[in-house]
Amino acid sequence: MAIPGTITDWFNGRGWQVRRHQAEMLDLDDAGQSALLTADTGAGKTLAGFLPTLAAFTPERLGDGAPLDGLHTLYVSPLKALAADVRRNLLVPIEDMALPIRVESRTGDTPSQRKARQRARPPHVLLTTPESLSLLISYPESSTMFAGLQRIVIDEIHAFATGKRGDLLALALARLQAISPGLRRTGLSATVSDPDRYRDWLAPWGDIDRVSHVYGDPGAPPDIEILLPDGERVPWGGHAAAWSVPQLYQHISRNRTTLVFTNTRFLAEYIFQLLWDVNEDVLPIGIHHGSLSVEARRKVEGAMARGELRALVATASLDLGVDWGDIDCVVQMGAPKGSSRLLQRIGRANHRLDQPSRAILVPGNRFEFLEAQAACDAVNEGVRDGEDFRPGSLDVLAQHIMACACAGPFRAEELLAEIRSCEPYSWIDEGIFERVVNFVADGGYALRAYDRFKRITRDRDGLWRLTHPEMAARHRLNAGIIVDSEMLTVRFRGGGGRGGRSLGKVEERFAAALRLGDTFQFAGLSLEVESLRESDLIVKASKKAAMIPSYGGARMPLTTHLADRVRAMLVDRAGWSRFPDDVREWLEMQDWRSRLPGPGDLLVESFPHARREYSVFYTFEGWNANQSLGMLITRRMEDRGLSPLGFVANDYSLAVWGLQPIDDPVALLSPDILAHEFTVRIPM
Repeated sequence: MAIPGTITDWFNGRGWQVRRHQAEMLDLDDAGQSALLTADTGAGKTLAGFLPTLAAFTPERLGDGAPLDGLHTLYVSPLKALAADVRRNLLVPIEDMALPIRVESRTGDTPSQRKARQRARPPHVLLTTPESLSLLISYPESSTMFAGLQRIVIDEIHAFATGKRGDLLALALARLQAISPGLRRTGLSATVSDPDRYRDWLAPWGDIDRVSHVYGDPGAPPDIEILLPDGERVPWGGHAAAWSVPQLYQHISRNRTTLVFTNTRFLAEYIFQLLWDVNEDVLPIGIHHGSLSVEARRKVEGAMARGELRALVATASLDLGVDWGDIDCVVQMGAPKGSSRLLQRIGRANHRLDQPSRAILVPGNRFEFLEAQAACDAVNEGVRDGEDFRPGSLDVLAQHIMACACAGPFRAEELLAEIRSCEPYSWIDEGIFERVVNFVADGGYALRAYDRFKRITRDRDGLWRLTHPEMAARHRLNAGIIVDSEMLTVRFRGGGGRGGRSLGKVEERFAAALRLGDTFQFAGLSLEVESLRESDLIVKASKKAAMIPSYGGARMPLTTHLADRVRAMLVDRAGWSRFPDDVREWLEMQDWRSRLPGPGDLLVESFPHARREYSVFYTFEGWNANQSLGMLITRRMEDRGLSPLGFVANDYSLAVWGLQPIDDPVALLSPDILAHEFTVRIPM
């Protein structure tokens, strides 16, 4: 079918034309085909994903019939902020074209009353996240709510398809397809490294031919520079890049709007405070991260959308798909961790296909300079990286089985067939599925003696059902994939001694170490502790110097591709000439005093210091892997009488120390280390 005139007129009225890939997405949907769209930032991916939905509600498609009723399109994004931003942008064409479409969002920020109404009277378009969708599926009315679902749009598909959130979403897709067999699936991304693997993940029953790959037109190449100290040397250590703040402020002063990305919430608060310390012109600068209150985040997002801020310091809470066209520079504080992640963040600048996105990388130390250079090289070469796909996790499967039981009784064989229709769980056989169902039923061998863990039971007809209705409420309160610590709400003191306005949340372990009168930096404010009441930390504004909360959440891993590039740079002596003098001299000194590890090499350096024996393992495997390796190696050291005292890890290396020297590091890295630690030491 042709593009409705209502839509082409709207495009023409804004001085636009429907792009080739947007028209192709509409044609595929009209043909009943699912699609994966890969296009550069600024190519109109989100609009392309929604174009079939908009077309379905135009007068040309509706004719004399009444507007469609019920849920038509489901939009899934990895971030709550992205869902809110898409809703804001989607309402523009809907209102301009006077289309009879109701759009609502459903995330952890949505009030419970609205969630209940959405289940009874769903909007035409619902914007949500994988976790909220999984909870929605757990309600008995879900089969009615999704019966007429026509389309599901998965934005930034690369951000979660390879992880546990992707497992949860894949299982939800299988359930939705069973409820609405004609459902078409659409995936959107600017940075997938292997499109066919994502098509396979997106396709029901792994039938890749049911998912077409649409390529967007290429955009202008990005303009990336690495910031170096004025008249100083790139630091040996540290990761905050505090040295750069005066130079960074100069860039902010020259730009209309600058978006400053950090890799952690701690660093966001720290850099924000340093910028305010040098903010002689009192420029409007904001802060945004996931621990801030909903009101604080929405206020900042609105200010950015209206162009009221000159700079915004943010974490990954804003690096996916949020469209602010007036940002003319993106700054990455610290290492980018991957070329795809860097490209994603760079794409927040300009957000126009025909204009280059401008970005500045700020390394915190010399290793981070190499990582920044490697990421720049990969982006310039058009190379994308990302996590590898792996089999679906059984803990996620257990949650999904429980969610299905909350929605209504099920037959094991029917649910197994449904689950195997999604690619991450196509490997599940009857034996494994039975074990997982039994675990959900009674908690497994460790918990089956306790009645409170008997969640589901099989009746005489072979149907699995809840043992008690309260099990559904308990599941919805505790289900989730994102691991986080216990949190306390930070509030100003309210009237009558009660808690007032919420600022956000800090981890309980941080709050437990605070005493009355202590100060800490949060939400860009210096706060003094007044009291701790149940789950609230009551504070007041202060002018005293303050510490900054740290968070124990998941860290951004260094991608394997970027780690391999850094290793290759270490041994490419001819390429050192393009590095700053101090970085080149640093590499030359290392090469003279020790060795430089190339691809496939593991360098271990041992030395005594302050009556301790140190060994440093240069793995280049990322902080998560090095942290785990540190625990295993120190346990092995203990077995061998080497008296370990501790270890510390970063993305590039692991350092351990003890009272005795490590004469044979190979023995500590033997291939049986995992089998030895996790089988021999577990009491049976």
